[in-house]
Amino acid sequence: MRDVESDGAPLLIPDEEAPPIPVPDVPGADATARGLPRRADLTWQQRLIVDSSAVADLALRTSIASLISATMLPTVVGALRRSRSRTEEEHLRFYADLASAKDPQLSFPAPAAPPRVSSRPANPVAEWIAHGNVRSIRFDSSFQAVNPALREQCGSYQRNNVVHAQHWRHDDGPRPTLCVIHGFMGSAYLFNGLFFSLPWFYRSGYDVMLYTSPFHGRRAEKYSPYSGYGYFANGFAGFAEAMAQAVHDFRSLIDYLEHTGVDRIALTGMSLGGYTSALIASVDDRIQAVIPNVPVVTPDRTVDEWFPANKVVALRDMIVGTDRDLSDAATMYSSPLNYRPLPAKDRRLIIAGLGDRLAPPEQAEILWRHWDHCAFHWFPGNHVLHVSQPDYLRRMTRFMGEFMFD
Repeated sequence: MRDVESDGAPLLIPDEEAPPIPVPDVPGADATARGLPRRADLTWQQRLIVDSSAVADLALRTSIASLISATMLPTVVGALRRSRSRTEEEHLRFYADLASAKDPQLSFPAPAAPPRVSSRPANPVAEWIAHGNVRSIRFDSSFQAVNPALREQCGSYQRNNVVHAQHWRHDDGPRPTLCVIHGFMGSAYLFNGLFFSLPWFYRSGYDVMLYTSPFHGRRAEKYSPYSGYGYFANGFAGFAEAMAQAVHDFRSLIDYLEHTGVDRIALTGMSLGGYTSALIASVDDRIQAVIPNVPVVTPDRTVDEWFPANKVVALRDMIVGTDRDLSDAATMYSSPLNYRPLPAKDRRLIIAGLGDRLAPPEQAEILWRHWDHCAFHWFPGNHVLHVSQPDYLRRMTRFMGEFMFD
C-alpha cells in the first residue's frame, strides 16, 4: 500500500496497478459537458475496440434475449384469458398510480425491524481470493409485496425469501464498506469477486459486501432453469415486485451493517445491478456514494431492441391490448429516473462502455442527465469486456477515497 495525493486528500492505493483479471489497459476518459464522445473523438485503438466489442455483445444479447423470450412465453399464453388481461391492466394501474406520486418512501417502505442474521465462514476459495476473512450471511426477508393483490404469491417463494450475501471483513473492522450488486444471471460470488476486482478494493482498505438479488443464486426457486428466472417469469407485476424486494432486502442489509458499526457505505452494481443501485440511492440516505456500472435505466425500451424478446413482448401487448401510455407510466415505478438521487452530486459516478449493446451507453447518458451531469466515465469496451478496467478502478478509488476514509 502507498499514500498518494488527490486534491490534497491522502488515498490508499494498492501497490499492484493491475486488477486480478488481466485486461488491456486502453484508457477511457471522463465525459465532457456535452456527454459521451463522438466516434471522431476516439483514437484508432479505441474505435477498433468499440467496434469489435459491440459485435461480440450482439451475440451475447441475442442469447440472453432468447432465454428471456422462453421465460415470458407462459405469460403470453395466459394473456389469452380475458380475466388475466384485466388483472394485468389492474396491476399496471396500481404501479402507475404509485409512480405518479414520485415518493420513494411510499413506493419502497422501509423494513420495520433489523434482520436476524446468521453468519458462518465462507468457503476456502473465497478467503483465498480475498486474502482475508470472508463470511457467508443469511436472514429471512421481511418483504411484503407492495401490491396487496400479490402478497400471497410473493410470500409463497421459499428460497427467494431468504436473503444471502457474502461479507469480506478486515480483522480490525468495521471498515468503510463497498457493497456490490451483480447483474442479471451473474450472481456467483467467485465471478463477481474477480470481475469487479474486489481484491483491489479490499487491499485498498474497504470491507466488501456482495449482495444476492431476488431470484438469483441460492435465492432461485426450486426448478428455476437459470439464475434470475423469477424476474421475468410473472409478467410486469412480477418484475416490479422483484425490484421492490431488491430494494427492501438491501435496506435490511444496511441495517445489519449499521448494527455492526459500519458508518460509511458506497454502492456499485453492474447492468441490472446498476439499475438497482441507482434506485436504492434514491430511496435510502445512508448511501455515501453510488457508482452504477453499465446500468440499464429504461429496461422496457432496452428490451425493444433485444431480438427475439422484443417480438414476444409485442405479441403479448397485442393480445392483451396494452395501453402503451399506461405501461410507460407503470414502468416508472421502479425507475431511478422517477426519483431524485439522495447522495450529493459529487458522490455520484456513472461508468459506461461505448461498445455495450446490452446496456447501450445512451442508457447511462440518460441517467447522467437526470443526475445533474455528475461524474461520468466511459471505457472502450462492451458489457462484459471492460477493456480499460484498470483505468476506471483508479478513477473509482480516487472518487471514493476523498470521503470514505478520513
